[in-house]
Amino acid sequence: MVTTSPIDERLKRASLLARLMKRPELGALAGLVLVTAFFAATADPVMFSLSGVLNFLSPAAQLGILAIGAGLLMIGGEFDLSIGSMIAFTGLIFGSAITVLGLPLILAVPLTMAVAAMMGFINAQIVIRSGLPSFIVTLGSLFILRGLSLVGLKWATGGSTQMRGIRDAVSSDWLLPVFSGDAFQGLFRWLGTRGMIAAFPNGEPTVKGIPVEIIWFLAMTLAATWVLLSTPVGNWIFASGGDKNAATNSGVPVRKVKTSLFILTACCAALVAIITVLDAGSTDARRGFQKEFESIIAAVIGGCLLTGGYGSAIGAFLGAIIFGMVMIGLTYTKIDGDWYQVFLGGMLLIAVLFNNVIRKRVTGER
Repeated sequence: MVTTSPIDERLKRASLLARLMKRPELGALAGLVLVTAFFAATADPVMFSLSGVLNFLSPAAQLGILAIGAGLLMIGGEFDLSIGSMIAFTGLIFGSAITVLGLPLILAVPLTMAVAAMMGFINAQIVIRSGLPSFIVTLGSLFILRGLSLVGLKWATGGSTQMRGIRDAVSSDWLLPVFSGDAFQGLFRWLGTRGMIAAFPNGEPTVKGIPVEIIWFLAMTLAATWVLLSTPVGNWIFASGGDKNAATNSGVPVRKVKTSLFILTACCAALVAIITVLDAGSTDARRGFQKEFESIIAAVIGGCLLTGGYGSAIGAFLGAIIFGMVMIGLTYTKIDGDWYQVFLGGMLLIAVLFNNVIRKRVTGER
């Protein structure tokens, strides 16, 4: 029988610890534990009830969809600061397709995604062909798309900066439950009638189901994680962000990878636009305001390096949950909600400092 010495056991534990320290999700996981402990000690206990958890997971999911797209693009070595404006612009396209053109969702959704993909493609081509930093290119797109949203809404509505009646126009559409409302309502009703979850006296559950954006969020996290860790495309993304020239010389289609990531990020913004427009029943020119910064911060908290070539979809997932928990959690405490802005800046600085340490460990820099 083969036995291991105490020294071997210590070496194994040290090796495992070293691998864990290099995981991009480590900082986000630690942050989630600390934030959860903080609210467990200071917030109303209802925050961690089923309804409370879904209450903060819903905005976290919307931000998380953006953060996954932004995170993959950052791993690929680029930024997209037009995400928030893309939400407003594609919201305009989606709302106009329904209310002005009278299209059903089965046509309005692909049209909106196609427009978003086209805008992402344009951003990518300007970055790739001009050699300009994506930060500058997409900063210009941020203002262009926000301005087009304002002008387009006034044209489509006859002078208003808000378009209403969108949900009413598709209230009977068979595709509506895929993008709006709650999933698994039958299951939750069954659980409520059997007392397994909180219910009203008539047996109806206090929570009707899981908001569909959470389902989208989970599905996208799983899909992005699979692509990054289990496919050649994932290796191409890491290589493109790590060293573009070396990746090109190794046969990686860097231009196609970066173009695809810009398109993906734009389509993530379009998906959030569709979900939020259908939930609210309207769209306006300020929709998605500052979401570009929040999504990038969530990705950075999740372990994506600002220099590219490192990060994970799971980290962006955790970073978005932290945001949602703090955003909604403050309402369950006596703390002024304005501290949320302070938290954003603080978490960003801590995450960047932590990621800088990890980058040096990974690259061997001093």
